[in-house]
Amino acid sequence: MQQTKQLNLFLEEKRPNIKGIVAATSAINLESDNLKGFRNKIICGDCLDVLSKIPNDSVDLVVTSPPYNLKNSTGNGMKDGRGGKWKNAELINGYTDYNDNMPHEKYVEWQKECLGEMFRIIPENGAIFYNHKWRVQNGLLQDRHDIVCDFPVRQIIIWQRKGGINFNAGYFLPTYEVIYLIAKPKFKLAPKANSYGDVWSFGQELKNEHPAPFPVALIDRIIASTQAQVVLDPFMGSGTTAVAAIQNKRDFIGIELSAKYCEMAENRINELNK
Repeated sequence: MQQTKQLNLFLEEKRPNIKGIVAATSAINLESDNLKGFRNKIICGDCLDVLSKIPNDSVDLVVTSPPYNLKNSTGNGMKDGRGGKWKNAELINGYTDYNDNMPHEKYVEWQKECLGEMFRIIPENGAIFYNHKWRVQNGLLQDRHDIVCDFPVRQIIIWQRKGGINFNAGYFLPTYEVIYLIAKPKFKLAPKANSYGDVWSFGQELKNEHPAPFPVALIDRIIASTQAQVVLDPFMGSGTTAVAAIQNKRDFIGIELSAKYCEMAENRINELNK
């Protein structure tokens, strides 16, 4: 408990000066002192701007996968982070409205700020499922310890995908990503959910125009394994977290920078509601 309070105080001191929302796909009261203006909406804007408007301890669960900063890849046999087998991947064209190419130190600082805001808005029984990818840079493994080291990581879940695309003679083909379970002290799984273990096999999402979509089944397992009523994804992309939340009869909050992806997400949600 004391560790959590100290971390919250530290993060409060480090929070940037936020000016407000960039844009929104729907009329929304961002000054509300509750989640009335946020529930079941896709908010088109910068994640730190929007997160700063959400009250403390108000969101039960965060499920997200940030941009991986792949375009700054060096020394791993990939041209501009996208060589070799990437030529046939949707990610070859990058993200809309975001170049995915920060200096590593700036990227780490940004992601720590994002995680700090996510951590602030979950209650003492809340959790963050933070999906990321390890990679080899200049011949050495680059895990994400520098991002998550200040947060209470309770477990690392292995998401085993079907195959991979980063072929390099210097190391074995990577076929998995990791999900950091960052949990506050009172977080517990739903009954019997612990039987899934910590290695999950789900294929990639293939029929999706977003360059790096979650598979719905993966997010469905996360949400169904908790008793969360409000689920937030600050990098919503094409809306997979919202889709899984709706299928599990939970409320969602989605934040996404790209207007194109916001539209994709809203279209998927509208299809569910037909």
